[in-house]
Amino acid sequence: MAQWNPWQEVEALRRGIDRTFEQGGVPLPSPFRTAFLPGRAAREYPLVNLYDDKDSVYIEALAPGLDPASVNVSVVRNTVTLSGEKPRVPTEVKPEAFHREERAAGKFVRSLELPSEVDADKVKAEYKNGLLLVTLPKAESAKARQIRVEVA
Repeated sequence: MAQWNPWQEVEALRRGIDRTFEQGGVPLPSPFRTAFLPGRAAREYPLVNLYDDKDSVYIEALAPGLDPASVNVSVVRNTVTLSGEKPRVPTEVKPEAFHREERAAGKFVRSLELPSEVDADKVKAEYKNGLLLVTLPKAESAKARQIRVEVA
């Protein structure tokens, strides 16, 4: 049985009102804009793909322009946290020179619940071509075991 969530309806109404004003050519600053990325509602950063196989859980985080030395990956139980800072544009560019500024910068933190328990001591992370690639080997207790059925 589905549960009624009034906040989903309020958010849908707010998005509809924002669309109406934007279509009329009136851009409105949103009081709910608390996200790292520009937009009307909070968005998670970095955007991720999370998948697994029988041995590991994998995270591919889209994070172009990061300094890999500023990225932290931590694992506690079945939660992984990605944090770091995306640098601002070079200081030689003056603010008045911008015609458009859509690429946000600043600190970010993103926590993801993992589908199974992992071995935190064996986690590997690498930054390649704008992607943060994290491999989280599953804990032995989380791996599926084949149980042989004996015939009596």
